[in-house]
Amino acid sequence: MTLARPTGESASRSRCTDRPRIVRVEHREGYTLLVGGPVPRGAAAITIGSVISVRRGREGDELLIRHELVHVRQWAELGFVGFVWLYVGAYLHWRLRGYGHWAAYRRIPLECEADWEARADRHIR
Repeated sequence: MTLARPTGESASRSRCTDRPRIVRVEHREGYTLLVGGPVPRGAAAITIGSVISVRRGREGDELLIRHELVHVRQWAELGFVGFVWLYVGAYLHWRLRGYGHWAAYRRIPLECEADWEARADRHIR
């Protein structure tokens, strides 16, 4: 495990406290987990390539990690262009048809697959 401290004035302080923001980096088999790393507002985690960034306190959520690991596999299979094309394309498809952010997000096939596989894997173990 490695501790990394983000650089720059905006990254040096969290929004809610005066303490420096510490990101814990864990190198796991097949992926890297950033605990306390950058995550979009309203989300618990985000995956880019083989890097999963998860909100502090959610790193023990097995269903969430399994969901994000499906995205790691998707990134590996589709590559950067393929993943972004399918993901953003599907999101825009639904937004342009009048769906709100969360409704469009829930209809992205890559998200549906990740949810399905993460939940199915829970019953296998």
